[in-house]
Amino acid sequence: MKALAWLLLVLLAVQAHAEDLGTIGPTYAIAEPHLLDDLQRRLRAKQASGELDALVARHRERAVAAVREPAPVAGVAATRTPRTLYYDPTFTLDRNVLDAQGHLLFAAGTRANPLGVVSLSNHLLLFDGRDPRQRDHAQRLIAHYDGRVKPVLVAGSYLELMRAWQRPVYFDQQGRLTRQLGISQVPALVSQDGARLRIDELEVPQ
Repeated sequence: MKALAWLLLVLLAVQAHAEDLGTIGPTYAIAEPHLLDDLQRRLRAKQASGELDALVARHRERAVAAVREPAPVAGVAATRTPRTLYYDPTFTLDRNVLDAQGHLLFAAGTRANPLGVVSLSNHLLLFDGRDPRQRDHAQRLIAHYDGRVKPVLVAGSYLELMRAWQRPVYFDQQGRLTRQLGISQVPALVSQDGARLRIDELEVPQ
């Protein structure tokens, strides 16, 4: 109640000292159209002219093209100098891992290697699907390893290759695999070598 009384006193004091200063300069009505009304007007105009349908069609075509043939992985080129490198997938836990009941399964700081639990049953073969020589070499390698190869594109249309080869073909989305394994040249064959991965950046036969 005291706060309300003080508020009333302040309002009365303000009203007591208020005065009409009149109009300073001319006043004008707002001439700009309402933003939403203007956007709706433009949208109706584009729809009436057929421009809106054309924009939607172009957007759809770009989306379908991106799915059929994703953007090539940056920083990867055809092999010039063959090389072999190794990747150790061992990692260190940065926090405790608990089960559903809150019991400690693995303590923070524990080092683990996924290859000690699950082995790499198939080779991974990364290559440029736009290059006919790399495609032919990939088919030879798949036959050599009796089909135990997962083809992974760094460029080209994996959907077209799947239809042609009648087998699953993958794509290194946003270059995650090549970056993680340090691959800069293709074709590259990834195989398990004990507790690590062996990566062979292969020369393509002429």
